[in-house]
Amino acid sequence: MKKNNWARESAVKIVNKVLREDAYSNIALRQELSGSEMNRLDKALVTEIVNGTIKNLTRLDWVLGQFAKSKKKLDPWVEDIIRAGIYQILYLDRIPDSAVCNESSELARKYGHEGSVKFVNGVLRNISRSKDLIKYPDQKNQPVKYLSVYYSHPEWMIKKLIKDYGYEFTEDILTANNETPPFTIRANKLKTDKEALIDILTKEGMEAEAGTYNPEAIRIRGTSSLEDKESFKNGLYQVQDESSILVSHIVDPKPGELIIDLCSAPGGKSTHMAELMGNKGTVIARDIHQHKLKLIEDSCKRLGIGIVKTELFDAYKLDESLIDKADRVLLDAPCSGLGVIRRKPDLRFKKNAENFSDLAKLQLAILKNAARYVKPEGVLVYSTCTTNKEENIKVIEDFLKESADFYMEDISELLPEQLKCDTAEKGYIELYPNLHNTDGFFISRLRRR
Repeated sequence: MKKNNWARESAVKIVNKVLREDAYSNIALRQELSGSEMNRLDKALVTEIVNGTIKNLTRLDWVLGQFAKSKKKLDPWVEDIIRAGIYQILYLDRIPDSAVCNESSELARKYGHEGSVKFVNGVLRNISRSKDLIKYPDQKNQPVKYLSVYYSHPEWMIKKLIKDYGYEFTEDILTANNETPPFTIRANKLKTDKEALIDILTKEGMEAEAGTYNPEAIRIRGTSSLEDKESFKNGLYQVQDESSILVSHIVDPKPGELIIDLCSAPGGKSTHMAELMGNKGTVIARDIHQHKLKLIEDSCKRLGIGIVKTELFDAYKLDESLIDKADRVLLDAPCSGLGVIRRKPDLRFKKNAENFSDLAKLQLAILKNAARYVKPEGVLVYSTCTTNKEENIKVIEDFLKESADFYMEDISELLPEQLKCDTAEKGYIELYPNLHNTDGFFISRLRRR
């Protein structure tokens, strides 16, 4: 294998793991690139090919079907080599098509046989010559099919989005889901501030600029790994999207209070609330997985936080010892995750329509437990990282029908000027990747009477 094909081979191996072994793309990428001797540009190429191939999988298979007429099932390795090759031909203008064809053929020789080499080479060269002639489903006569193929999302998901948001807004969401999201970190106010941290990051060779919505948010570029940076090791920041950062500002915790974070892993919100409290008070961070609680504990140690108390506990169960004890409770509920598809592109193929009714029932049950922990006049915040209304405002509406001692509270004063909206006055906000360039998120704040 030629050295310049090393990155493409790594990319195909990761794609194969995700599609054949049900691995998660972000985890598989990190495992493959961690400790690799590849330079930054090669690692970036691996990431681009992996994410691009998975994001556009339905479209790539549609194109492959037009140029590979044989009904014979392809060898999995050969199929994934071709998928990655088609992605490079259609989307990566900086790479010559001839190089893609040649190096994909070399991969086919390693992972297939001589017949595979000829097949891969022939299909990719044919696509390269005819890529301007590719036909897609007719948008007017087959609108759902067209969106599904062109933007590579399952049809059931598109139908649900159209029902909630209409056709045009759905197409905008699908477009945003296939774009590269910004990489955002949260400055640790216990150790630094945003301006000082930007200077430090710049000296470490990164491009850094202030975020859009939160006083601690910084967007960075120019690095493939943060774990080896001194700034990270010294606990000057935590990786967190701006939508997630906003949740803790809407909780608005105060020094000395008792806060409960019911589904806290991996700990971004728990540690942020502790920072907003000046490391004074108590944050009980609960989860059902011990190894995830270890992640929170490690983050607290690195960030210099001492008030977070981790506990192994199932939020679906009621803890009678905490009834009426908490000043504020956060339920960042387990959800379908449709708001983070652009960050985890394989999620679109790991979900199914049957998940949703059961999820909403689980979310409502946990929310009822969460409400029991809130003191009179205390605060309850419910959030999800999904754009599915059944898991968002519908859950809140169902909860309020049965919980007369809670009401939704105006959150306008807790939001930056750019995010103030009509729904904020009603007590909730919806964030979308196509409108706000954040993860899709729902955040609602309720007050106990």
